[in-house]
Amino acid sequence: FFLMIRRPPRSTQSRSSAASDVYKRQLNKSLAFTPFETKWIPNSAKFVLLGQTPKATGIAQVYQLNKTELTLLSEFQRGKGFKCGTFGASQVNKAELATGDHEGNLEIYDLEAGKPFYNIKAHDQLVNSIDGIGGLEIGYGAPEIVTGGRDGCVRVWDPRQNGAVVSLEPAEKDPVVPDCWAVAFGNSYNNEERCIVAGFDNGDVKMFDLRMNQLRWDTNLKNGVCGIEFDRKDIMMNKLVATTLEGKFHVWDLRTYHSEVGYSSLQESGQKSTIWGVKHLPQNRDIFATQGGNGVLNLYKYNYPPQRVLEDLEGRERGVVGTVELLNDKELATQPIASLDWNRDKIGLGVVSCLDQTLKVFIAVSYTHLTLPTIYSVQISVVAVSLKKK
Repeated sequence: FFLMIRRPPRSTQSRSSAASDVYKRQLNKSLAFTPFETKWIPNSAKFVLLGQTPKATGIAQVYQLNKTELTLLSEFQRGKGFKCGTFGASQVNKAELATGDHEGNLEIYDLEAGKPFYNIKAHDQLVNSIDGIGGLEIGYGAPEIVTGGRDGCVRVWDPRQNGAVVSLEPAEKDPVVPDCWAVAFGNSYNNEERCIVAGFDNGDVKMFDLRMNQLRWDTNLKNGVCGIEFDRKDIMMNKLVATTLEGKFHVWDLRTYHSEVGYSSLQESGQKSTIWGVKHLPQNRDIFATQGGNGVLNLYKYNYPPQRVLEDLEGRERGVVGTVELLNDKELATQPIASLDWNRDKIGLGVVSCLDQTLKVFIAVSYTHLTLPTIYSVQISVVAVSLKKK
């Protein structure tokens, strides 16, 4: 369904006019469940949709993208509803999906068989977030999975072992245990270095160094952290983006740490509702999209400052954060965008699942002036599937 969109003259097209000229096609399906996660299957035009049925059972569906149509290839159900999933620790030639469910289980599925070959009780309660690394030829070192749960714990798993290799738990003396809402891997640029970052409902952001086995940095954003992601997992950590309640997101420059100030950062009020998550474009780490609680997808570009490092009065290096610009926005749903995933093979191709029980495949098309390396407009075209019951 890759659309040929005529390029208007640069002098006449603005960001708002690009959004108004978007082509949209609607496809309806008589399905009825709440989708929580969508992930492209590596090296294919297929993706998996994870969710929960009205009977609180888990459901997984595999779709194939065929030009302007979505074909349901397979479906299976499990005991408890799925909440999150990742292919990050999968081998590049296999489709091994790691999932977290509403009962706290971590499972790894062979999608062709529709059955798990790895199953372990990861958390006492709901698994809110999951990420993987070491698979798909992304990052160095062994394949690992990180999970964050409602019990406030952050745990790292090696699929070759039957237990957590790292378990980060709240202190027993804490009167209120914070809920871990988001986790992500990063800084995996050689076989020794690797970090995880976790965001909590009390606004805490904590970065753990897995090589040193210690807390590397933490801060508090004063709002619950709904989504968090490094711009790239397989490089020396460069930037970090976190999204929060009340429509804010934060960007840190992670190349330079100051002993008093920490990492330089900026805060933006991106939307008028909670921002549920963030995903960087795999082909360009400076472009990222945020998932609005109002159903709006915002596409941003990060611009580096002329100089990333300055010295303070005492001669200590201090990082300088850049700026972000809104490339475009598009209302994709009437309720929150629960998940977003970019296709690694087709630039700009994405899939979202929304809490109004809709699934949408979209493509963001950029136009670049021949002499200037900056994107001046983005169009977002949509193929939608309604999961509402007829």
